Amino acid sequence: MADNLQAEDQRTMRQINSFLPRQLGILISAFLAFMIFHHADAYDPLDPNGNVTIKWDVVSWTPDGYVAVVTMNNFQMYRHIMKPGWTLAWSWPKKEVIWSMVGAQTTQQGDCSKFKGNIPHCCEKTPTVVDLLPGVPYNQQIANCCKGGVVASWGQDPASAVSSFQVSVGLAGTSNKTVKLPRNFTLLGPGPGYTCGPAKIVPSTTFLSPDRRRKTQALMTWNVTCTYSQFIARKNPSCCVSFSSFYNETITPCPNCACGCQHNNKCIKSDSKLLSMVGVNTPRKDNTPLLQCTRHMCPIRVHWHVKLNYKDYWRVKVAITNFNYRLNYTLWTLVVQHPNLNNVTQVFSFDYKPLVPYQSINDTGMFYGMKFYNDLLMEAGPQGNIQSEILLQKDKNTFTLKQGWAFPRKVYFNGDECMLPPPDMYPFLPSSANAMDSFKFTTVATVLLSVLVAILLSE
Repeated sequence: MADNLQAEDQRTMRQINSFLPRQLGILISAFLAFMIFHHADAYDPLDPNGNVTIKWDVVSWTPDGYVAVVTMNNFQMYRHIMKPGWTLAWSWPKKEVIWSMVGAQTTQQGDCSKFKGNIPHCCEKTPTVVDLLPGVPYNQQIANCCKGGVVASWGQDPASAVSSFQVSVGLAGTSNKTVKLPRNFTLLGPGPGYTCGPAKIVPSTTFLSPDRRRKTQALMTWNVTCTYSQFIARKNPSCCVSFSSFYNETITPCPNCACGCQHNNKCIKSDSKLLSMVGVNTPRKDNTPLLQCTRHMCPIRVHWHVKLNYKDYWRVKVAITNFNYRLNYTLWTLVVQHPNLNNVTQVFSFDYKPLVPYQSINDTGMFYGMKFYNDLLMEAGPQGNIQSEILLQKDKNTFTLKQGWAFPRKVYFNGDECMLPPPDMYPFLPSSANAMDSFKFTTVATVLLSVLVAILLSE
């Protein structure tokens, strides 16, 4: 009896031991996957501190509320907010209204029928705000407003990486103890992709007078931080990369359907007759693309060509092509990660700035257009292409043309990561072994042919 119980216990323990590792492994894998994707949604390893910070500064109290200056700072190094610009929305915690705005406007007024005489600018529970266009009268402007919602990236132009407006809020608290913070902030820039956290009260902002001799401070300040995720913005990449080199005639194209092929029924062939169609080059309100028909179906293709190999330097040519007939790219940026970017000697037609997200690693650089020269990438067509060449100094300890070392590890266009070809498709160096085998085959074939000719002649 005791032997049976002991055998049963041992069998039970074996089952438990075989069950636990399997289930524990599943739980650990699920947890790690959750953590990776949870953080990856709003984390960019090449710009770990990048975000858009929206700051509200209450500058005065009014009989039924307050006046605040709202400032949007784009602290992203290479991702800007392009046309048609940002759209900001939030929800009021109580029954607040917007009496007036300077430097921006709401898209809807809402139902203000309960007000007599002085009608608010907006009575919506969830107002949606957009920037004013350039050229509005001066009495409707404040500093850093009225740029059509276009905000440069911090790394490209810090002075233009800010947008502001002023808002007068009514039916709200009249002190920092009674004001309730807006909730549920959303930011479109111009499409989806940004996730905003809750508003948090922070130390009041200080201001210097024009003569810089007097310091004042806001009556109350709160911040909202928004981070970007390419996964939220779109299902597929928005750009792809192709490769070529001087040592191989093969061109490695973008992968097929690199950006998805859902636009196949809305693409046109590169034909002069089709290009003259009415509305081809006219932007749409919903910003829907009209692409040139390609195998990759991407709006943007980046081509990296290893051009020359000198004794102490090597040279690369980079070309960016726009395949979208409805969009010009202003303030574009191209970010490349490659180990030899720590020794850039000269960039010929683009501006260049090294990015050092981690203090000990300098392998990432940002390229962008020169003002009034090529900072505008035109829509698809003859002008939809910009090019530059890069001269890099060799590090004799690491430089090689083998195994695709000369090609970038990551490429970003306008802050979105581009799809690279698979590594086994990269242009490869001619193999000396293959050349020797070819020589041996040719030699043997020649000898056999000579023998055959000799036999035929002898007959």
